[in-house]
Amino acid sequence: MAIIRVKDRAGRLVEVRGGTDSPLMYSLRHMADGVDAICGGLCSCGTCHVYIAGDWIGRLPPPAEDELELLEELDNTREGSRLSCQIRFTKELDGLELEIAPEE
Repeated sequence: MAIIRVKDRAGRLVEVRGGTDSPLMYSLRHMADGVDAICGGLCSCGTCHVYIAGDWIGRLPPPAEDELELLEELDNTREGSRLSCQIRFTKELDGLELEIAPEE
């Protein structure tokens, strides 16, 4: 387990213990104001949209083409926008900082 520092949809800063070697989405969908993750991680709905903090963006693998295409369809994208289903949370990402994007 590793720590994820999250600003949830209610604006609260919380620390979540995340399971490593699994999609980041799994650790965020059980939060009270976390991601919805309707498609279950198939990169087809955008309901696991998060904003990665600036100093963490470069530490993540770049998004694949299908993730970029889906992000282009969302209204609330900005710098650091990613789909949490497409980010494998590893122990190297311990301390990752992010914000849950507003619902579309």
